[in-house]
Amino acid sequence: MEKFLYFLLCYLIGSIPFGYYLCKFFKNVDIRKFGSGNIGATNVYRVFGWKLGLPVLIFDILKGFFSILIGKSLKFQTLFILIGGIFSIFGHSFPIFLKGRGGKGVATSFGVIIGLVPLPAFIAFFIWLIIVFLTRFVSLGSLIGAFSLPFLIYFYKGEKLLLFVGIFISIFILYNHRENIKRLFNKKENKIIFPWEKR
Repeated sequence: MEKFLYFLLCYLIGSIPFGYYLCKFFKNVDIRKFGSGNIGATNVYRVFGWKLGLPVLIFDILKGFFSILIGKSLKFQTLFILIGGIFSIFGHSFPIFLKGRGGKGVATSFGVIIGLVPLPAFIAFFIWLIIVFLTRFVSLGSLIGAFSLPFLIYFYKGEKLLLFVGIFISIFILYNHRENIKRLFNKKENKIIFPWEKR
């Protein structure tokens, strides 16, 4: 029962749609009706800039991180902590508070990986940063960062359970970006405008 409640808590934490709530509170708008319709940090940034996009990014990362932290503080076995992390990612992508219409899970997955294996997480983030800076495609950075994750975990830790989670997250993010992949191939994907540039 204790583990079930932990999994439920992780899902509910992941389900908190910070992108939706912050835009509703500060701008009195439903972010799902603007831009790509996604509640994630990228769409919030595109529509309202970094002052809202950055807090959404941080809160979405913390959802995954705290889910792992709670499991560790309860001294659960690694397997159950990993499952809790996966539930938080599912919560973000399929939030009960928005009838299952959530984000793509990149930031929350990053938070989970930070909680599990910080070094591979930050290397993947650095890869994401370089790709976005060079190409201006956030989706491409997310795809390449996610693809690199299992390899980074394997060479850093090599533990089968962690590797499995890395592979799962990689596949999950790739699947959630299937429409972005199509647009990238068709050269129709939107590029991002950096904060220091005029909109």
